[in-house]
Amino acid sequence: MRYKLLCKSGLRVSELCLGTMTFGEDWGWGASKEECRKIFDAYAAAGGNFIDTANNYTNGTAEKIVGELVDYKDGNAVLEGYLAYDDSIEGKAPAVLVFHEWKGLNAYAKRRANELADLGYVAFAADIYGKGVRPSSNEEAGAEAGKYKGDRQLLRRRANAALAVLREHPLVDPERLAAIGYCFGGMTALELARSGADMKGAVSFHGTLSTPVPADANVSLLVRNAAMNSGMVEYGALAGTTNASGTTASSATGCRSLSGS
Repeated sequence: MRYKLLCKSGLRVSELCLGTMTFGEDWGWGASKEECRKIFDAYAAAGGNFIDTANNYTNGTAEKIVGELVDYKDGNAVLEGYLAYDDSIEGKAPAVLVFHEWKGLNAYAKRRANELADLGYVAFAADIYGKGVRPSSNEEAGAEAGKYKGDRQLLRRRANAALAVLREHPLVDPERLAAIGYCFGGMTALELARSGADMKGAVSFHGTLSTPVPADANVSLLVRNAAMNSGMVEYGALAGTTNASGTTASSATGCRSLSGS
């Protein structure tokens, strides 16, 4: 399989794209779930990593086969996450929680979940904002993200609700859980760790580092931020947090690596 760069994204995608319009039999034709799995596995085995899918293919069945949308709740708030896993898994598998950016659960977070599933993890792309809440502009995204940045207890509660869904999945090993997040999601991953959640570790990619609430993190943390030397982030605030939570910090190029004591 040959690969090419996808525009300016920096991503290498296979020249051959797998179309999933015929995944599912809801339209009276198409492939069964078992046949879809064979097609998908053959494509992945050949090195394919570029999948065409849409929520109206076979009335949504195509996306359900590639991944599963999962409704869950935080109190009265209905949330809709995205679960990805290889249903050929035998026994319990490690699991990773994926937190979205400021525009809500989108194709990027789902793709990361799918990639983790390809590596043998059960992956759950969480929904912090709520079912159907998907900001379409930077202004809307800033307003929505600001609600949770200003209320970290609410953010922690939403994150823990997603962790509970992942922990309870029958294929998941509850002793091997971790969380990752991007931008707004990076802040969310850190706040989940600071809440004292029972998991192995959390990774933040260019997320907000400071927090207005006490830290109780007892997991390993990895924080990556390209703005490390630009003054855009306050590593002093992070250092204070990690000291309070009983962890130690050591620097590396482009990141801070934090190990639980």
